[in-house]
Amino acid sequence: MSREQTPTPHIAAEYDDIARTVLVCGDPLRAKFIAEKYLDNARCYSEIRGMLGFTGIYKGKRVSVQGHGMGIPSIGIYSYELFNCYDVEKIIRVGTCGAYTTDVQLGDVLFAMGACTDSNFADKYKFPGTYAPIADFGLLRGAVEAAERLDIPYRVGNILSSDSFYDDPRQIEWARAGVMGVEMEASGLYLNAAMSGRKALTILSVTDHLATGERMSVEGRQTGLDQMIRIALEIV
Repeated sequence: MSREQTPTPHIAAEYDDIARTVLVCGDPLRAKFIAEKYLDNARCYSEIRGMLGFTGIYKGKRVSVQGHGMGIPSIGIYSYELFNCYDVEKIIRVGTCGAYTTDVQLGDVLFAMGACTDSNFADKYKFPGTYAPIADFGLLRGAVEAAERLDIPYRVGNILSSDSFYDDPRQIEWARAGVMGVEMEASGLYLNAAMSGRKALTILSVTDHLATGERMSVEGRQTGLDQMIRIALEIV
């Protein structure tokens, strides 16, 4: 039973400390920010390795928010434990990304319907081909409806989850196939969700543009993150 496997090595929470829906983000301080600004009665359930986790209430619903660090190996650990040890049903990643295509602008909110990758994370399963990680359709549809209800512009499409952060000129070739932008975690999250029989979605705010060299201002980042977080919380 999952209850008997908690606390886990990376999340110092008892089984009932974590809600069935969890927002995750790379930066643990963003998790703290979300908990303090958006949740009522938020309580910190974990501080292991500085990767903060909180549970609180949003519009009458219990929801948790958890930091996961950078890269597929890191989100792979946290999402696996959340799905398989805490019986979390839905994980919604709220993160930032760099844009590839010129029709995507700074501040846009992107819904990652699919996640290409240059990672070998899926190799351990020895699939007889290449696995295509995708979002849960119900969460994706809910996010689209929430964005339209809140009058927040959005884009839906494919993104890249890369193992490389700095200076890989080959990455821009993904734009030729219509890949909207790049981040570092969604593909691993989607694979863990699929293998656990659970649901996942990645929502991204565009803070940098690889084609134009533009970067969002501090004020712009704050506004963009707020829009992304509000959408995510509407579908918990």
